[in-house]
Amino acid sequence: MKASSHLFAALAAFTIAATAGCGGGGNTSDDASVHKMPTSDEAVSDGSGSLPDSATEDAVPPGSPSELDVAWMAETKDAVTVVNDFWQSRWDTYFTGTYEPPTVFGEYVAGTPDAPTCGGRPAVPNNAFYCPSGDYIAWDAQLMREGYAKGDSMVYLVIAHEWGHAVQHRVTGLTAEAPELQADCLAGATLFGSEELQFETGDTEELAQTLTDLADRTPWTESEDHGDAEERITAFNNGGSGGVDACLPR
Repeated sequence: MKASSHLFAALAAFTIAATAGCGGGGNTSDDASVHKMPTSDEAVSDGSGSLPDSATEDAVPPGSPSELDVAWMAETKDAVTVVNDFWQSRWDTYFTGTYEPPTVFGEYVAGTPDAPTCGGRPAVPNNAFYCPSGDYIAWDAQLMREGYAKGDSMVYLVIAHEWGHAVQHRVTGLTAEAPELQADCLAGATLFGSEELQFETGDTEELAQTLTDLADRTPWTESEDHGDAEERITAFNNGGSGGVDACLPR
């Protein structure tokens, strides 16, 4: 997956299904193969505000940034631009008021003096989050580094999901009974509704695998707050096929 000015045809519907397996690794080459967005009969298996700069390269694990570190940090900046552009261009379609993006703290290393806090609680390892009190989005450097090594789509999904929480915070009455699943739905609507993304071979498999890996089985989630893999994939599918409208409370 990569940011691009190329406009793909709008997605009518799509399905991703969870299996064992994972998509290919991150690919940042300009000549990466590109496929069209999947249609309803092409199920794939799992395998105006200006934005502040993301955190600096000092937020990566100690030592000089590797080629992988440089790549995933560049990808996060592209993802932030893509997600913000989507909401900036679509806000008036769904909501009233003026759109303002959240602050992007960016990457952090848990346990260091520069790591952010939210509501007095320090940021934890292997997490990404939206902080309502500070109105910012942040992600653990190691989480993004390891996820990107498996596939660059993970970066876009994580940022789109946390941006979904920022959207929830901005709209009174928007948040559903299952806010994490709604954020997954909004992430699906964002990524498959963006006019700035090219989907590369394996991206949809990577998205499904990420949703499976980050389901309610991680140390930093509490029981039933994010949903299991099937629930998360279903929510993401709903947003991908139905757009933002499919994520709004009925």
